[in-house]
Amino acid sequence: MSFHTASVTDLVSAIKGSLEDQFDDVAITGEVSNLSHSSSGHWYFTLSDESSSISCALFRGDALRNPLIQKLKDGSDIIVMGSVGVYQRRGTFQVIAKKILLQGEGKLKLKFEQLKKRLAQEGLFDIGHKKPIPQIIKRLAVITALRGAALQDFLNVYKRRATQYSITIIPALVQGEKAHESLIKAIDLAHTKEFDVIVLTRGGGSIEDLWAFNEELLVRRIYKSTIPIVSAVGHQVDFTLSDYVSDLRLETPTAAAEVLSEGQLRLSEKLNFLARSLKSAITLVQDRIQKLSPLRWKDKMTGLLAQQKFDLSVLGKTLLEKDLLAMNEKKLYLDDLTQGMKRSLQLQHNERVHQLKRIEVSLRSLNPENVLGRGYSYLTHKDVALTSLLSLKKVPKNDSIEVHLQDGVAKVWQHKE
Repeated sequence: MSFHTASVTDLVSAIKGSLEDQFDDVAITGEVSNLSHSSSGHWYFTLSDESSSISCALFRGDALRNPLIQKLKDGSDIIVMGSVGVYQRRGTFQVIAKKILLQGEGKLKLKFEQLKKRLAQEGLFDIGHKKPIPQIIKRLAVITALRGAALQDFLNVYKRRATQYSITIIPALVQGEKAHESLIKAIDLAHTKEFDVIVLTRGGGSIEDLWAFNEELLVRRIYKSTIPIVSAVGHQVDFTLSDYVSDLRLETPTAAAEVLSEGQLRLSEKLNFLARSLKSAITLVQDRIQKLSPLRWKDKMTGLLAQQKFDLSVLGKTLLEKDLLAMNEKKLYLDDLTQGMKRSLQLQHNERVHQLKRIEVSLRSLNPENVLGRGYSYLTHKDVALTSLLSLKKVPKNDSIEVHLQDGVAKVWQHKE
């Protein structure tokens, strides 16, 4: 009977590949226990519920991005987001944490992350689907609250920088339960006109304030838009799903106005420069314009640059994930070596202590003072022990001899006939 056998490494490698591929993005809730912090900056803990538990690791780099770990203690209820990793040297698996949220505060963020993942898998955020923003914008639709500060910020900058344009304000709710429906209706209305670009904008706020821009119906409507949509929602630290699906995301209403007016501003500067140049070399300038077609080459280079950025982002993500997995294994291996070294040094220390104690006992047993306590004594002459009759006879006449007893030393004199 013949059968195929696999090495331990082969089996663990197969399990590692299967688990890490299948569970590369998980979110679990539970109670923290066995929380510990290694000298290398990594955090380890167990996440448990009523029936089960699983080991978790938060490595140093991710710990710096999750300051909440410093406040956790055994018994804390948290949400852990990350992936399942297998430590090949021990054949064990654990959750490699990337984000940690308190249960009470993290449910809305967890909903955001789950919806973001699902829509991303459907391709709603793919760069290849995004429509280019025209360099020169003539007709612009701005969807926002009519009396909001975001609208005033946008208009102040755009009017100052751009000259040849037409702005249409389409009012909509930007906060509250019905806000996403109002925004969808505004986008539908914009599609009845021939706009070059649509801008969705409002000021910053909490995740609850901005939630309308995370609603799935609004995200899907933005995805289906035939007009390029720019999202300028919140401040630099705020991201919504509308940001991800829009053709361009800008941090603030002011930034949106600056970017969208840049084409006209540059065109105006360029025209002024050309006007001055034409006065001295009009024939040469006309010939260059006809041959180079700057706008055609600019559009071509913009397309090539966008494709290269996309390819680099995909390649960078793949390489980063592989490097991080290998690095995490090295970190775990280094922790094992550190603990082993500590144990070895402790064992050597204990052995040296035992050896010293044994030598101390031996020295005490050989101490001649111990023999005196049993009724014995010994003789010395000038600190030299007299161990035989011959050595006693060699002591000069009238020299003293010391007799060592248990409770002291007595002197006697040697008299020779």
